Amino acid sequence: MSATGSDAVKRQAGHGFGTAPVFLAAVSTILGAILFLRFGYAVGNVGILGAVAIVLIGHAITIPTGLAVAEIATNLKVEGGGEYFIISRSFGATVGGVIGISLYLSQAVSVAFYLIAFSEAFRPLFPWIESTLGFTPDVRMISIPAAILLAVLIARKGANVGVGALWVVVVILAFSIGAFFLGGKVAGGPDEVGLADRVANPDSFFRVFAIIFPAFTGMTAGVGLSGDLRNPRRSIPVGTLAATITGMVVYLLIVAKMAWSATPEQLAGKQFIMSDIAIWGPIIPIGLAAATVSSAIGSILVAPRTLQALANDRILPVPQWNTLLSKGTGAGNDPANATWLTAGIMLVFVSLGNVDVVAQIISMFFMITYGTLCAISFFEHFAGNPSYRPTFRTKWYLSLLGAAASFIVMFQMQPGYATLALIMMAATYVGLQQTRKGERDLTAVVRGVLYQMTRNLQVMIQKRRATPDVTNWRPSFIAISQHSLERVASFELLRWISHYYGFGTYIHFINGPLSVATNRDAKLVLNRLIEQTEASEAGVYVDTIISPSFKTAVAQIVQIPGMAGMDNNSILFEFDKESPGELSDIIDGSHFAAIAGMNICILRSSERHFGYHRAVHVWLNPGDFRNANLMILLAYIIVGHPDWKRSEIKLFAAFEPRNMDEEVARLHDLIEQGRIPISSSNLQAVALEPDVPFDDLVAAWSNTADLVITGFSLKKMTRDKGSFLHGFRKVQDILFVRAGQDILITDDQGEGVGEDLLNGNSIKATDPEPASEEEQDKPSELLD
Repeated sequence: MSATGSDAVKRQAGHGFGTAPVFLAAVSTILGAILFLRFGYAVGNVGILGAVAIVLIGHAITIPTGLAVAEIATNLKVEGGGEYFIISRSFGATVGGVIGISLYLSQAVSVAFYLIAFSEAFRPLFPWIESTLGFTPDVRMISIPAAILLAVLIARKGANVGVGALWVVVVILAFSIGAFFLGGKVAGGPDEVGLADRVANPDSFFRVFAIIFPAFTGMTAGVGLSGDLRNPRRSIPVGTLAATITGMVVYLLIVAKMAWSATPEQLAGKQFIMSDIAIWGPIIPIGLAAATVSSAIGSILVAPRTLQALANDRILPVPQWNTLLSKGTGAGNDPANATWLTAGIMLVFVSLGNVDVVAQIISMFFMITYGTLCAISFFEHFAGNPSYRPTFRTKWYLSLLGAAASFIVMFQMQPGYATLALIMMAATYVGLQQTRKGERDLTAVVRGVLYQMTRNLQVMIQKRRATPDVTNWRPSFIAISQHSLERVASFELLRWISHYYGFGTYIHFINGPLSVATNRDAKLVLNRLIEQTEASEAGVYVDTIISPSFKTAVAQIVQIPGMAGMDNNSILFEFDKESPGELSDIIDGSHFAAIAGMNICILRSSERHFGYHRAVHVWLNPGDFRNANLMILLAYIIVGHPDWKRSEIKLFAAFEPRNMDEEVARLHDLIEQGRIPISSSNLQAVALEPDVPFDDLVAAWSNTADLVITGFSLKKMTRDKGSFLHGFRKVQDILFVRAGQDILITDDQGEGVGEDLLNGNSIKATDPEPASEEEQDKPSELLD
């Protein structure tokens, strides 16, 4: 390999650190400013039990987050950018960019927060300075020079100096905490320790929690060094989890030691109570200084690398910014330009001198980051992504606990800041979506989860279903048409049927062999159908099929599984009123649908396009015994669509005069019982006359109807080659229905109407039709 190539490999590999820097960066951030300055305040205000609860609740967020980080890190070849890299490679650059920007800002401002806390370590010297030098010192006199010195040091020496300093800091921390545990009770300390002892008029639990929680937010500090690690897939899980568990144990021990050593009033009233307890008091301010310096070093090491990774992925809105900030220097590819920008942000906030409000916003962004990391792990458990193969796996319920706890506690801490943080992130996400169209985003993850949910539901439904439940029938239609781009009548009808009560699949038929050309045409048509679905807000699944003939296409689609967790139970064909030649293919296709036991609907469309969507006429006659329930249910389902909100169903019952009174009375009785979902005023009895054809009778009453529904016989349609469907010339849009399944209409109590609406006989899919056609629909004759 050439020298240039070797340099490039080294530059990409970073510094080649092991696990120790990950652990040191995390534990030195966890055991930081809050431990030395505010933990006594917490124990004094909420007592031992309350303080233990704060530690446990806080770690109910941080431990699942640490496990999630470990899991995701072992699935990826982790590079520079730490948490940003993990999120962006799991959720996509759009979501990763949103989290990464907020994460970077919180990390950059955190440096200022830690430096101000560092200056507090010198507060015990302020009285001496004031009495000796005659002026009142300000913490900014320490924090600003410290910020400048730190920025110059990191920019010039890079990560090597930072990691080297971490070893020194951790040693000082160990001595400080050891001296604290070796100390005894303070003067006036407690004679007895009560688990619930606390000060009078204490601060609320969640106020104390909000102040203490930043103590637990350092567990992912070492993840930011991912680009400088020799084996990040091992170092990140081991180092992060070790630091998190170590921090939890230390905090629990400190709670017990504080409660045993000082009264609640002493703990809550003195900021440096740990100095009074420790065997050598000065070691506590020294430990505070060391802890805050280490946290500041950790943040200023991580923040520029996060920004550099964002720039490498071209997330920033200005191209020149991405080019400038992505540049690195030296063999370790240290982000020099990103470090100087971070230093500028740090100095701005340090100069303010008070970052309490900003610190609360920082906490919000950290909580969002933790919640998102846990959510990623949770979603990946259910997405079933073959590319997701971590060598370490956490449990899905732990990830769910971490995500839920993060967002719940975030709103408990500061609802206003939580809402503001979410709004800012949502706005950033929308902006990135506009500039990075076509890239992976939340849709890919959600699609994977929904896919697995749908798959499991379909399997469960299939296993539990023995026979179709005729009292809970719902439409699962599949429509096929060769004229999808010229006529929309069948698509519209399918859209209405599948709006709420069922599901619809619309198939565009392409005639010909499967080839590169026909496959290309199919994709173009599919895109247009998807656009049509979006424009009409249809809840319809669309697809295409390439087949040598319409007949073979139907034979294929009647065998495909349904998309709604149940088999397709109905098929919809369509032909134009002025194109009767289209019927021959439909007749052939209907035979295949009948063999599959499907209900068959044939729409004869017209130029009227369903008129004003006001009137649906359903026609019953003695030849429609088996079709009656399906026709009425379809009418009811169609008028339930918003497009038909001003419509009404009118039922026409055509009987021979000698049976008229009896049949009409029975229909009124069924309506009164709620078994037919129409009003009695919408029932019209019509006498059948021997010398008046049925289609003329329908035309006389329904020539202005927007949709007419009536039954048909497959055998009769085959025999007369569809002339029955060509009739009704004065009727416009008409839907011919043939029931191939048991279908019952339920009453108000959910009881099925177990008898035919017209003659009281049980409806069976294989029952013969009336005597005039009793041999027309026997399954044994379907293939004749």
